[in-house]
Amino acid sequence: MVILVRPQLAENIGMCARAMLNFGLTEMRLVAPRDGWPKKGARQASSGAASVLDGATLFETVQEAIADLNRVYATTARERGQTKPFFAADEAAAEMRTLTEGGSRVGVLFGPERMGLSNDDVGLADAVISFPVNPEFSSINLAQSVLLVGYEWWKLVSGGRAPIAPTRVSPPAERRHLLSFFDYLERELDATGFLTPAEKRPLMVRNLRNIWHRLAMTEQDVQTMRGVVAALVTGRRGGRSGRERQDPEPRDESSEGSPD
Repeated sequence: MVILVRPQLAENIGMCARAMLNFGLTEMRLVAPRDGWPKKGARQASSGAASVLDGATLFETVQEAIADLNRVYATTARERGQTKPFFAADEAAAEMRTLTEGGSRVGVLFGPERMGLSNDDVGLADAVISFPVNPEFSSINLAQSVLLVGYEWWKLVSGGRAPIAPTRVSPPAERRHLLSFFDYLERELDATGFLTPAEKRPLMVRNLRNIWHRLAMTEQDVQTMRGVVAALVTGRRGGRSGRERQDPEPRDESSEGSPD
């Protein structure tokens, strides 16, 4: 859970709620907000994460806020002279996951916007989370700190995979379609005089084919590039519309991918 200690601005609390819900964190605790709670402005700043704000619980002291927890982490950008384990956010997330899977209740303390947690606050924690930032400018705002911890947590519980995948994927090009494209392209290049002198033609053809092979072309790629060459050919010849094909290849509808 996320514990905001003496937060100063309602808008920052709202932005923390947004960052939490982005990464599946829903339990917020507030310790002595400077302007009281609830406060106007938090809901708007949450951008739809009102459920986190509605479930937030209020405490007078840090001791009360952590009383029912089994392990507590404090976030800080400064060395505090306290002998505690120090973790980067990803390391802490891994330990937190192990602890929660074993039934432990875990919380992370985030300090007020201006100065961060006090040494006494940090002294109540079992371990410290610090972020690998530019040492010449290490200040991170409150919502950013929550987001960094939440992001590392969510990477673990979600598997860390990108959430967006192609919905329509053309299959890899069949060799017969690829070779037919090569023949067509090379005939047209011969017609323009590109593949000269004759003694260099085999090497030039081989190099061209290797370029296409490195692209790992799909069926749709081959059809598209064949259409591109056809458009250039008709334009050069001053003939029919560039959308008409020259020397069209018989199309195998069953093997074509959907247009991009």
